Formats: sequence, C-alpha cells, structure tokens
Amino acid sequence: MELIPGLPNDLARECLIRINPYEQLAVAASVCKGWKIEIESPEFRVQRKAAGHSQVLVILAVASGCKTYLSIFEPLQGRWSTLPPIPDCSNGMPTYFTLVAVGSDILVLGGSDVYIYSFQSWSWRRGVDMPSEPRKYYDFASDGKRIVYVAGGECMDSLLKSAMAYDVKKDEWITMPDMPIEREDCWAGFHSGKFHIIGGYDNCRSDRIARSEVTFDPVAWCWEPAQEICLEFSMDTATKCVGERNADESFYTCLGRDVIAHKDSAWQAVAKAPPDIEPEILLWWHDQLLMVGTTWVDRRCCPGAYTLDLITHSWTRIDLPKMCRDVLGGCCLEV
Repeated sequence: MELIPGLPNDLARECLIRINPYEQLAVAASVCKGWKIEIESPEFRVQRKAAGHSQVLVILAVASGCKTYLSIFEPLQGRWSTLPPIPDCSNGMPTYFTLVAVGSDILVLGGSDVYIYSFQSWSWRRGVDMPSEPRKYYDFASDGKRIVYVAGGECMDSLLKSAMAYDVKKDEWITMPDMPIEREDCWAGFHSGKFHIIGGYDNCRSDRIARSEVTFDPVAWCWEPAQEICLEFSMDTATKCVGERNADESFYTCLGRDVIAHKDSAWQAVAKAPPDIEPEILLWWHDQLLMVGTTWVDRRCCPGAYTLDLITHSWTRIDLPKMCRDVLGGCCLEV
C-alpha cells in the first residue's frame, strides 16, 4: 500500500518523519490506516530521531492548588503546554505517583495503578495493575524502548528484594529474580543495557545504609554480584540517576549540591549546583541537565530551575509556569 499516492514509500516516510510540531503527529495518524501504522511503529521514532527531526520534551508533574498536572516544556523552543489530566483521577494524578518515559510514551505508577500517555495517539490508556503485594519506597527505570524495571521497596514494614518488569507494548508484568539483598529508598537507572539499583537502605549494616550497587542483566536474566560504592545514595541524599542512554554511556545524579557522573565504573565530579537552589530533581537530554529544586525569591520559598550545559559546564536559569507551586517529579523523552 502506498503511503502517499505516486511516491515510493521511502520518500513518503521522509515526508512523514518531518512532521512538526509534534502535536501534528496525532493528526497525521488519523488521516488513514497506513499513516497510523507507520507513525505508531517503533521504527518511525528511530528514523525520525536519527534524521534530527524529533523534538525533546521535558515532562514535569506540577502542583497547583489541590490539583497536580503534567506540564510539557520544549527546551529548544522555550514553550510550555499542559497534558490532559488522567481521566480516572479527580486530582489530576494518582496518590503517591512516579513517572518515567518509555519510548514515545509516559508511564505513571500510582500504588498498583498504571497509566500510559501516548504522544502518538495523544491520549491516556489504563495499564494492567502492578501485581503482588503493595509496595512503597521502591524505584524503577526504563530501557527507553518498551520495558520498565521495578525493584525494592517496603511492604507492611518489611523490606523487599522482589523485582518485576512491565512490558508497555504487551501490557503485562513479568516476574524477575529476587535481588541478592532487600532494600528500600534506593535509586534505579538503566545504563549500558543493564538495570542498576544503587544505594538506599538494607538490613545488612547497623546504620542500614546500603553502600553497594546491584545490576540486573536482561539478556542473562539474572542479578550480578553486588559492587561496593563509597557514596551514600538514598532518596534523602541524592536525586534520581539520569542520562542513562547518552553518547558516552555515563549517567548523572546530584548528591547534596554536587552534580556527579558515573563514568568508566567510577563516580566523578561534574559541577556545583547554583548557590540559590536546593536540588530535588535532575533530568537529562542530549548534552543538557535540568535541575529543579527550591529557591528563595523575596524571602519566599518557591520552585526554581536551571539547565547545565555539559559541554561548557555553564548554568542557565529557566522560568517555570507562574501557577507552579511545587514540582513533584519529571522525565524527558523525544517524539
């Protein structure tokens, strides 16, 4: 079937991958069945990104009054917009939620509830609930394609070593082998094709601080032996690790006020946070980091944000939406 009458499909694809702004992709997908299949295929996103026509989107969960909504920031255009609320959530988002980018989708986990927003269909859909015991204080990371890995946490005051994976395309949960050691308040990242659980708290030390990293190999489908680390990572001390799929295969976090990077199996200092912000969230795209945290303006506490250029190591202040009272989480993706 011809995508565009009179044109070879290769040339037609070259036309489709150039559709911008990204909001028009959903419109184009509604034109005909052939365009819908093409635009919603994983290969389309890969080709669009490789050709330099994809758009970077920063998604922030913003609290305003009694409502929470997802705000979209386009860093290259400097434009802000808002996603529609989740249909089942009266306050806009589920209670105790977290979010992660998976391909061209956003996945929101709230307790055992799963919600997926597609930038190809421009709509929300409900995913199958997370199975087994209810857990809190866990973390998760995405391979950037279709799988989200979840590990650790707490259930009824007991630390967990269980882990599971969610396949967004198949809408199913897969049980993973247990971690070598139970832990909570840990940080997760997906780096060099593997799922990493870093720091947190366990029951192996008197101070309960886990000074180790465990890694899951999806190909071998097993956990590798724990590796000791000299830093104390937890939800109380560090931001979530980001930048797992960049060109130099490093990833970043903010430990206290220090931005550090994991490169060549070691943590290295990158930059100091600006003096007027207390870092809470760190996000990555291309050669940029976005730091969101608490700032003080006219003796008032309010959210603020900076971008860090990883080439020049220079900071630039970003203005958040005026109605923003707090930022509760975020992620980045390309569409």
